[in-house]
Amino acid sequence: MKVIKKIKKWGILGMLLACILCCVYSLSQNGTDSGKDTDSWQHQAGIFLSHQMEQAFFQIPRYLEAGEGEINTLRKVEQLMLKQFALYNYVISYEGEEREPEDAMMAELIGRREGVDEDYKNIDEAHLDYGDDALHIENSILEEMEKENSVHNKQEEKDNEENTGTENAGAGNAPGNGEWSGTFEEAVYPAYTYDWSEKWDYESLVSNFYAVDQSTRLREEYVGLEQLLYQDLSVNKEGEGPQILIYHTHSKEAFVDSVPGDSSTTIVGAGDKLAALLQDKYGFRVLHHKGEYDSERDDAYNKSLPAITKILEENPTIEVVIDLHRDAVAGDRKLVMDLQGRPTARFMFFNGLSFGRKNGEITYLENPYIQDNLAFSFQAQVAANEYYPGIARKVYLKAYRYNMHLRPKSMLIELGAQNNTVEEIMNACDPLAHILAIVLG
Repeated sequence: MKVIKKIKKWGILGMLLACILCCVYSLSQNGTDSGKDTDSWQHQAGIFLSHQMEQAFFQIPRYLEAGEGEINTLRKVEQLMLKQFALYNYVISYEGEEREPEDAMMAELIGRREGVDEDYKNIDEAHLDYGDDALHIENSILEEMEKENSVHNKQEEKDNEENTGTENAGAGNAPGNGEWSGTFEEAVYPAYTYDWSEKWDYESLVSNFYAVDQSTRLREEYVGLEQLLYQDLSVNKEGEGPQILIYHTHSKEAFVDSVPGDSSTTIVGAGDKLAALLQDKYGFRVLHHKGEYDSERDDAYNKSLPAITKILEENPTIEVVIDLHRDAVAGDRKLVMDLQGRPTARFMFFNGLSFGRKNGEITYLENPYIQDNLAFSFQAQVAANEYYPGIARKVYLKAYRYNMHLRPKSMLIELGAQNNTVEEIMNACDPLAHILAIVLG
C-alpha cells in the first residue's frame, strides 16, 4: 500500500508537468508550422523540458523494475522526486492528517506515554520483526562464536569442581546471597572483529544494528561510521567526584524469583552490582541513585526528571548517565544464554529519538544529544558483539526521549526481562560492566 501511495503522488505531479510539457511543445510546433525558425525559444524550451522529463521520470520505473527491496526503492524514488521538484517535499510532508496540537495537555500526554512505552512487549503489538541476532555475519558463525565463549573456560571449571567437592554445592542459587554461579573472566580478545573498511551505508548499519519501532524513524543524518563509531566517548578519570550516575526510572521492576520487599533482588540490586564492578574493577567513580519514581508507572519519567537534574547540578563531574531497567517480553520467550558455563541474561541498549514517524520532531521532548546518545549505544553494541557475541539484542529505537537529554553520554539499558532469574541478571552485570569499560575507557 505504501508503494501505491507514493506512486500516486508521483503520478499526480507527473501528469501536471506532462501537461506543461504538452503546452510548450505545442507552441514549438505551431511556431514551426508558421514558418518560424526551428531554433525559436519555444522549440528549444520543448526539447529542454522533454530531456528533463526523461531524466527525472524514466529513472523511477527502472528502479521499480530492478526488483530491489521496498524500503530501498522508495528511498531512491523519494530522493529523485525531492531533487527534481521542491513541491514534492511539501506534498509528502502533509498526508491529509492533522498534526498533534502543541499545547500543555499534549506535552503531559507525551510524558505519560514514555512511562509505559519502552517495554519490548510493545514490539509484538506493533508487529515488528525484531530478529534474533545483531551481527553482520552468518548464523552458523554466530553459533560457533557463542560456543567459543561458553567452552573456553570449561576445563578450569571442571578442575574447580573436583577440588571443591560439595563445599560450595548450591552456592549462587538463592537470590540475594551475594554469590552467583561460576567465575566470570572478561574476554581479553574479541571473538569476532568487524571489517570497517567495508561499505557500511545507511541500510547496512540500520539492518544489522538497530530495531526501529514503527512509532519513529531513524533519520539518515544520524547514521554513518564517522558519527557513530569514531566519536571519542572516553571518560576523564582525573579529578574528584563521580563520573557515572546509575539510576532507575522503574525501580520496582523485579524478576521471576525476586524476594518481595528485598530490593537487592530487583533491578536496584543489579544496579548495585554494576556500580560496584565499574568502580572496584574498572576504576570509575560511580554514584548509584536508588530513588523510587514508579508508584504510578505512567508518570515515572516526569517524576524522575527533577530529581536526576538536581543530582547532576550537585555533581557536575558526572559525564555518564545510565537508566537501568529490565524489559518485559511477551509469550514464553526468555532472554538468556550460556556464557562461560553461566546462565546469563541478554540485554538491550535503547534510544529515544524525540521524533515521531507521523508528525516529525516532538518539540516538547527536545534532546540536543541524540547523536551522542546514538554513538554511545552503537559503540556499546559493537563491543558486545565482538567480545560476547549474542549477549546484546539490537539497539532498539522509539519515538520519545526517556530523559536522555541530560548528558551527551546518556544510556537506557534493558537488562533481561521479567521471566529471568536473579542469578541470570547478576551474571549479566559482569560482561555489561566490561563492555561499558571498553567504550568509556
